[in-house]
Amino acid sequence: MEILKLKDEFIKLGQALKAAGLVDSGVEAKFMIQDGFVKVNGEVDTRRGRKLYGGEIVDYKGKQIKIEG
Repeated sequence: MEILKLKDEFIKLGQALKAAGLVDSGVEAKFMIQDGFVKVNGEVDTRRGRKLYGGEIVDYKGKQIKIEG
């Protein structure tokens, strides 16, 4: 599981995927999120601008990112 430490209060879902190296670009993140390939806390979320806070878990293609505040 990848740990992503927040520098601010939150990070947006698309930014988190890119920061963790799971996608190559913001455009790729946008399409993966819109197409339902990304889960936040176990539920599909199609909002690229979804704000993630400490303690949340993102799942993408069998890989997980834990957001730490």
